Amino acid sequence: MTSVKSAPISVLFVDDHELVIAGIQSVLRLVPEIRMVGEAQTAADAVREAQRLKPDVVLLDIRLPDGSGIEACREILATCPHTKVLFLTSYADDDTVRAAVLSGAQGYVLKDIRTESLVSTIKAVAAGQALLDPSITKTTLLWLQSLSGRRPSTSYSRLSPQEERILPKLAEGKTNKEIAVAMNLSEKTVKNYLANIFDKLGVTRRSQAAAFYVQQCNRTMPTGSGSPDSEFETS
Repeated sequence: MTSVKSAPISVLFVDDHELVIAGIQSVLRLVPEIRMVGEAQTAADAVREAQRLKPDVVLLDIRLPDGSGIEACREILATCPHTKVLFLTSYADDDTVRAAVLSGAQGYVLKDIRTESLVSTIKAVAAGQALLDPSITKTTLLWLQSLSGRRPSTSYSRLSPQEERILPKLAEGKTNKEIAVAMNLSEKTVKNYLANIFDKLGVTRRSQAAAFYVQQCNRTMPTGSGSPDSEFETS
């Protein structure tokens, strides 16, 4: 019997520095299991090219000339459900990493990553694993634990079906107005639902409810050898 050779992992690379793009191209060109199918230098082009090419992985920078890679990530994942997003960036500050986690990205690594580690991370993310750069994992895990590691005063199961539908949109970073439009509700109704959600979860801020949702999802997903407090493993 002859084995069927799997197709290479298709990658769309998004960065606004030509030297970085050239460097990544030269690296990935040497890896037969990975194929760079496109590149973009702005958030708008990243979304447009992701929707056109439907790559397995989008390798995405955080800061882009026309906006945030975080927003681009959300739009890509909303319109390309089979695409994974891996952030490759120079920014390791807590707020940026948290926003990336909540945007739904499957990985976050820094640009000083070794070549072989980047290649293995792309492969792992394409296979469905979630990975964080080891230098930022501890901080992010402590954040998740501090916000959502505490048991809420009331059970998640007490949320109504409508509240359960609103919570993931909150975790995506959507505003009350955006949630209202997406769910065909008034902003006042959304505000009332959020008040109920906060009360049932025993939290007082949107970030706490979002972090609780992330951890709740992680408890229902296989995590491999990673920490039980996060779906992300160290790369």
